Amino acid sequence: MSLSGFYRFAALAGFAAAGAWPGFAFALIQQGQQMMRKWQAADRCAAAAHKAYPDNNAQSLAKRDQVLQECLGGSVLPPRAPQAPPRQ
Repeated sequence: MSLSGFYRFAALAGFAAAGAWPGFAFALIQQGQQMMRKWQAADRCAAAAHKAYPDNNAQSLAKRDQVLQECLGGSVLPPRAPQAPPRQ
């Protein structure tokens, strides 16, 4: 194998490894770490809202959405789409 063939193989192996572990590769950079922390905080808000209102009826979903939006707003996180069906 020539030297250029070895470099080509090493680059291909590196890209394959990065593609196989996108979470690991993404977490290596500071922006990726910050985004992961924000997603974790948003998931904690969603879990707390679901724990407070576990039923899947329209009233519970509306209250869950309200609690979720308050938690996200208090943590300075982007809002999520509501789960409750629109009122008619």
